[in-house]
Amino acid sequence: MDFLKNIFKGDRTIWGIFAFLCMTSLVEVFSAASILTYRSGDHWGPITQHATFLVIGCIVVVLVHNIPYKWFKLIPVLLYPLSVIMLLVVMLTGLETGERVNGAARWMRLFGVQFQPSELAKMAVVILTAFLLSRGQTEEGAHPKAFRYILIATLIVCALIAPENYSTAALLFATVFLMMIVGRVQTRKLVALGGVLVVGIGLFVGFLLSTPDDTLEKIPMGHRFTTWKSRIEGFVKHEEVPPAKFDIDENAQEAHARIAVATSNIIGKGPGNSVERDFLSQAFSDFIYAIVIEEFGLVGGAAVTLAYLFLLVHVGRMAKKCDYTFPALLAIGIALLLVTQALFNMMVAVGLAPITGQPLPLISKGGTSTLINCVYIGMLLSISRYTAKLAAQRAHDAAIPMSVSTGRPEEPVDVHPVVAQAVAEPTSEALNEDSAME
Repeated sequence: MDFLKNIFKGDRTIWGIFAFLCMTSLVEVFSAASILTYRSGDHWGPITQHATFLVIGCIVVVLVHNIPYKWFKLIPVLLYPLSVIMLLVVMLTGLETGERVNGAARWMRLFGVQFQPSELAKMAVVILTAFLLSRGQTEEGAHPKAFRYILIATLIVCALIAPENYSTAALLFATVFLMMIVGRVQTRKLVALGGVLVVGIGLFVGFLLSTPDDTLEKIPMGHRFTTWKSRIEGFVKHEEVPPAKFDIDENAQEAHARIAVATSNIIGKGPGNSVERDFLSQAFSDFIYAIVIEEFGLVGGAAVTLAYLFLLVHVGRMAKKCDYTFPALLAIGIALLLVTQALFNMMVAVGLAPITGQPLPLISKGGTSTLINCVYIGMLLSISRYTAKLAAQRAHDAAIPMSVSTGRPEEPVDVHPVVAQAVAEPTSEALNEDSAME
């Protein structure tokens, strides 16, 4: 037992949520990967590959959560420029060769390993945002220049991601915007930015809906415009169609996802008994939440949703225990990134948002995204170790007798704060060593 405690250190609640999501992922990916099984002819192949990524991810979590949080500040120094370069390479390669998967160029191969540079870019931007917001924090709020630097760094990455993956760029920008709110950036700046975003999005959507498809296809870097237009129209222009005239093949993904939800009932059909998985081409990824509901019912779907929401609430409470702003903002940023993506994926599956290519964090089948999400969990656990040390230090300091014996108990003694601090200093240094470089 002590051996396991030494390996799996950190917050037990975060460990529990991580284990729950991973177990759900194993069951649902094994069930939902029927198309991959049929194509490959290997019954165990898809789940073996996914289980391997999860095992590697668990190792990554253990390794990362043993790193003091202060070292995470160094990640953007290398990762941000590297991710920008890789995003440029992916974009230019897609334009030159025309090679795309599902109409988008999002992957690159390095040393035989295929991955999405956008996942690395998201991590770099979130950590960089937390670092910039933590520098120069005062009682009035964040440093006045932090907003400008964060906006420039975020816009560069989002501009490179958006042509191939608009939803990822939008979710990343939304996460950064929420982090700036938490980081106390001046309200007038955030209001102005919000107004510009609303107007810009409205004009862009209006342009897409009013422009013919053949014109959109001729626009440079606009090869995804027609896809976005069809998804927006499919979401906005809902018409009452009699069941006998409904064409299920025209919007197969959306239709079969809704059938999966509609036929689930309270407790579902049971693990492995999904029917719609055979008709959803992305049942193991973008629409896995629909399969979760179909097999585990509304109870299972609610449990998964609550797991993500509870993670956000729990991380928020953990952030309040930090006595430095960087670990607090980093924890909040990671939680917001994971939970906003999860909620958007679930909204798509149940028809509350336009169809996008967002996987469900730690549940959908994936390679790069699974490993990066495990890095995020490791970071949260590292910060939880830091807050646990702070709590232990404060409990120890509170237990130190704030009195000095003079040999005459009847005489009151005023203890100078320096005396009490000198008594607590050795324990303070031992318990709070992670904050030594702040």
